[in-house]
Parts: sequence; C-alpha cells; structure tokens
Amino acid sequence: MMLIAIFGFVCGITGYAAPELSNPRTLSDFYQQAVSSPIRTIEDKRADATRKPVEFLQFAQARPGMRVLDLATGNGYTTQLLALAVGSTGTVWAQGDNQRPTFIKRLTDHPQSNIVPVIRPFEDPIPNDAPKLDLITNIMNYHNSAYLSAARRARLNQRLFKALKPGGHLIVIDHSTKTGADIATAKTLHRMDQAIVLDEIQKVGFRLEQESNFLRNPSDPRNQAYFDMEIPTDKFAFRFVKP
Repeated sequence: MMLIAIFGFVCGITGYAAPELSNPRTLSDFYQQAVSSPIRTIEDKRADATRKPVEFLQFAQARPGMRVLDLATGNGYTTQLLALAVGSTGTVWAQGDNQRPTFIKRLTDHPQSNIVPVIRPFEDPIPNDAPKLDLITNIMNYHNSAYLSAARRARLNQRLFKALKPGGHLIVIDHSTKTGADIATAKTLHRMDQAIVLDEIQKVGFRLEQESNFLRNPSDPRNQAYFDMEIPTDKFAFRFVKP
C-alpha cells in the first residue's frame, strides 16, 4: 500500500524530481509497480522475460513528468511502459509512419491520456508541437535506418539531438551483429554493428553516457535474422546524453 501511495503521489503531483525516487531501491520498486500494471497485455508480460522491462526503465532513467518520444512505436510495448513510468504529469509521443491495429487496440482497451500517437515518417519523427524532450527511445529499430543514405541518417540523428533538452537522453537498443559487419548487413540480418551506431550518433554531438549489458546473450552466433532465432538475440544498449 505504501508503494502504491508513493506511485500515485509522484505521478499525480510532484513530477519526476520527487525525493521519494532518489533512493535506488525505491526507484526499482517504482518501476516494478509500472511493470505490474494490470493494463499491460498478456503478450507483453510474456515478453518481459527477454525484454527485461525493469532494467530497461532503470537504464532509460524514466521519471514521472518526463516528455518522451518513442520512435517506431510498433505494437506499443515500450510506449505503454514509458507512459506508466512518466505518469499523468508526463507525456509519451508514440511515433510511427502508421498505427498498427495492435497499437490501436491497446489504446482502445485501456486509454492513456498521456500517450499521443504521432504519424510521421521515421526520417522526420519530431512532432511539430512537441516541447523540448527529456528522453528519446529507439528500440530494436536503428537497423532499419540502413535503408537511408549516410547523409539522411545523419539528418535524422541531428533532428533527435535538436529535439532534446540539454542533459536529455537518447536510448538506442538493437540486435547486434558480428564486429566489423558493414551497414548493408542490416538489410538482410536486421541487426547492426554497434560501432556504426556509436560513430554515427556521436558525430552529431551526442556523448555516450553509459553502455549496459542487461540484454547481452553471448550464446547468440549473431549470424541470423532476429526473427529466425530460437534464443534471445544479443543486444547492445547505449544511453547517449546531449551535453
């Protein structure tokens, strides 16, 4: 009951700088409360074993009151999780070039006023009326930018940099491929060499703040498309900051 009270107080009143969330243990409990929300789907909760949502929220440093953009929202797993974490005082813009039926059903079944669907191309994802953002997430999707030229990828990353507040974060998580694989590999394996991601994002001004191993799987041979795998893929996770 105390945890529920803290969750409601933080989400409804104080914003994400609340002192109750300065303690790492309390913060972990707060994230677990979001993950345990009854509005999350059965499919999402089955996926939690491999997607590790508590660790993800910890790594992203999501807090109540934040303004967040979730790129390529897909079926809405990450979007809904972030919306639960930022609470009623925050907003999550869910970008996609269309809205998938699964995502529409998710919002129809459990409307969340702090989720704002945004239909925009991946290459130009920032909503026109969005304020400066605290957080942008690009989850298992950077490899799709391989279909853009290097110049167009740079423009996309520059747009993300410009959209964030100073001190704001960009989270990039993706399926890793073998070290040294070129950008064309992403079109066949739907994986990305992390060195390419680091180089391209830091070139536009971002600084790597932290790399996490919470989604690593050394048993993955990294030579198959992720959807052909019978085991979880090896994934890199980077948190970049706008200085």
